[in-house]
Amino acid sequence: MPQPPRRPPDVTEVVAHNRSARTRHVALRAALGTTLIALPFALIASGVPNTFLTVLPIVPGLFVLLLLLLRLRHGRRLDVCERVLRTYPLEYRGRVDHRGSDWLLLGTVHTLKLPIRGRHGAGEMRALNASLTRRRPRGTEAGAWFAGDPAFGGVLIVPATGDMLFLQPADWAKYEAERTEADPQRRARAAEAGITDLLEREPSTVGALGG
Repeated sequence: MPQPPRRPPDVTEVVAHNRSARTRHVALRAALGTTLIALPFALIASGVPNTFLTVLPIVPGLFVLLLLLLRLRHGRRLDVCERVLRTYPLEYRGRVDHRGSDWLLLGTVHTLKLPIRGRHGAGEMRALNASLTRRRPRGTEAGAWFAGDPAFGGVLIVPATGDMLFLQPADWAKYEAERTEADPQRRARAAEAGITDLLEREPSTVGALGG
């Protein structure tokens, strides 16, 4: 098993790094969508004939902006990660295995095997990048830092990259009895961290922006 680093990462620096990455992610996609929508108007104004191909970039431009708006509206994981890190201490996990990824509207959901202290085996957790990026988390096999309660959720920080992942049980219903029977102090702590409910569900494509 990999040896834990001498001390956990600086939480303030990790949060700032991920908030900056989130800002860049949003700015780049907003700029891309806006440029694609504005391009046909600029071409027509310069004398290019107004044809189907000329105005075609508007469609992907609208898609980029609508997808970004949808993810911003339904994605609160960065703020919750900060609450979790204020509520729970960081604990080292020697190996966190990546079991797959699914491209969804709310983001790319990664499935990770998280060792749970006091239990045999590892629990499957659904993980989303706090910065909204879709890249696969790398370096978790060499060890990572976890804060939270496995039955409710938490935060995983990858030391090698500074990535911060929001985690909740992959099978939320499986731990329902454990959450219900948890002592009041444990439930109160999860409530303070904002993880008593499944935070992010895949939004319906029908009415996702209006409801």
